[in-house]
Amino acid sequence: MSARDYVAKDYYAALGVSKDASTGDIKKAYRKLATSLHPDKNPGDAAAEERFKAVSEAYDVLSDAGKRREYDEARSLFGAGGYRGQPGAGAGQPFDLGDLIGRAGGAAGGFGDVFGGLFGGGGRTTGRGPRRGTDVETAVTLSFGDALRGATVPVRLTTTGPCGACRGSGAAAGTAPKECGTCHGAGVTTRNQGGFAFSEPCKACRGKGRTVETPCATCRGQGVASTESTLNVRVPQGVAVGQRVRLPGRGTPGERGGPAGDLLVTVHVTPHPVLGRRDDDLTLQVPVSFAEAVLGTQVTVPTLDGPVTLKVPPGTAPGRTLRMRGRGVQRKDGGAGDLLVTVQVVVPQSLTDEAKAALEGYAAATAGEDPRAHLQELEL
Repeated sequence: MSARDYVAKDYYAALGVSKDASTGDIKKAYRKLATSLHPDKNPGDAAAEERFKAVSEAYDVLSDAGKRREYDEARSLFGAGGYRGQPGAGAGQPFDLGDLIGRAGGAAGGFGDVFGGLFGGGGRTTGRGPRRGTDVETAVTLSFGDALRGATVPVRLTTTGPCGACRGSGAAAGTAPKECGTCHGAGVTTRNQGGFAFSEPCKACRGKGRTVETPCATCRGQGVASTESTLNVRVPQGVAVGQRVRLPGRGTPGERGGPAGDLLVTVHVTPHPVLGRRDDDLTLQVPVSFAEAVLGTQVTVPTLDGPVTLKVPPGTAPGRTLRMRGRGVQRKDGGAGDLLVTVQVVVPQSLTDEAKAALEGYAAATAGEDPRAHLQELEL
């Protein structure tokens, strides 16, 4: 990709965010678009696939603070119309932006500093070097218990890789690609526009530097083919909702010997009917009767290791939280969070005559006690 093509792309528009969008807004926009445009959800839709690639490319730059800063600076400099003439060139003589970048590479604050980080250290680039494959995103849904204990789940993937029929050459069996007659194998062409000379990918060979006269029937000369596979992914214990598990090298294969991208698996968790989670602690609300709260009792509560008995002390007030240490989420350091049990006193909606008489007797026996006496002592 030439410098001109790079800065001409509006990555903010691709993600539908403003130029001052926060990192969180960028990530949220990307996830929404990537989910709707993913090839798995749009099989055979070439437009959606191209849009997915554009969104992924935009996110790769804007999600990285360094790349985003360099991209903004490059667009600002290029769009401002700076460097309209080549140092030392005669009036009206065109210059190549790539040449300018190459010479400015050693000058602090020059164009080379800005474009160097974007284009791999400055200088000309033909786009024919190794290129890292793109990351692939998918999602899995686990039960509450599996998320806490860890689980191995199958993930079905559709990825692109070298065509098996032509081994990635794009040429039919018995033939081979030939050097492009337009760019002579360089992969780029140069065109003049006013006082500028811009290098851009060769349209005849699409920047590959080679052309295929007899395309492979399987991949139609593209050199790549889609493959479906099932990968068993190990989700570690204690994974939180929305957390992503990264599997290096499991994404789209790289080009021209470049490394493969990564597989990013976002974890969703089905809520538990009674248990909740707060960081490494589990939460639980346990109902008890009025008599149990006053006199004390023992209740059975669920944990990850099975039911256990919890002692409720006499005189437990409604809303009191009892802590069962080590009964929460297992941590990587070998420790564990706690189970926090909150006591709820259940008030009966109706009473039998015997129960009502007993309660009235209790009220008479404690008539001298006023639980609201301290409120009368307060001054407003």
